[in-house]
Amino acid sequence: MPISPNQGSTGGGTLVTITGTNLSNTSAVTFGNKSATSVTQVSPTQVTAVSPSGTGTVGVTVTTPGGTSNPVSFFYVGAPFKSSLGTTSGPLAGGNTITLNGTGLSTATSVSFGGVTATPTVDSDSSLSVTVPAGAAAGPVSVSVTTAGGTNNGLTYTYVDIPTVTSLTPTSGPTSGGTAVTITGTNLDTTDSVTFDGAAAPFAVINATTLSVVTPPGTAGAVDVVVTNPAGSDTAVGAFTYVAGPGI
Repeated sequence: MPISPNQGSTGGGTLVTITGTNLSNTSAVTFGNKSATSVTQVSPTQVTAVSPSGTGTVGVTVTTPGGTSNPVSFFYVGAPFKSSLGTTSGPLAGGNTITLNGTGLSTATSVSFGGVTATPTVDSDSSLSVTVPAGAAAGPVSVSVTTAGGTNNGLTYTYVDIPTVTSLTPTSGPTSGGTAVTITGTNLDTTDSVTFDGAAAPFAVINATTLSVVTPPGTAGAVDVVVTNPAGSDTAVGAFTYVAGPGI
């Protein structure tokens, strides 16, 4: 007598299908010593039932006027617990793969990012990987995991849009570096790096539209300035000019 699925939440509520013979006029389905919360006769060979709450492994039996069947095992699974995301932000377009760590993840069937679901790859009971779906808008969304034991949430993932650079002030400075430059643009609050002609520059995020940057040493001439965040990069071509000092 097969039962599908053969596992469900400790809180109950799992709809299971029981297939066998001589199931007409089923009067009861029990999970261990508890009756199913709902039983529906589908056909002489099939009934459905909603599991009650429980723990561990229990035997499921069907009772008809002809008697009670032998038990078939049903496994109660606890709700998952999520402890951390391997990566907490990424591009608005999605497509990046991240890890999720916790316990009770071996039966995970879906991961939701702000209501948009993705199918995970289960690596172990304590880890899974999932390709992040595209987001509706930049900003934080809740992350929930659904397993045979139920759904758990409590983690946050932040969608990030690609930065844009609109201006630099000032636009020139000495080749020795050390010039304080204000960069304005959009989506700058998640900036990972700023480079001048490929050289990393120290920076501070003021807000989503402003960065404060100190130029590294460089070679005389116009150079590209690149601002990067988890979603990608924007290049301001020839936006800053290094000026050589006077010589005598």
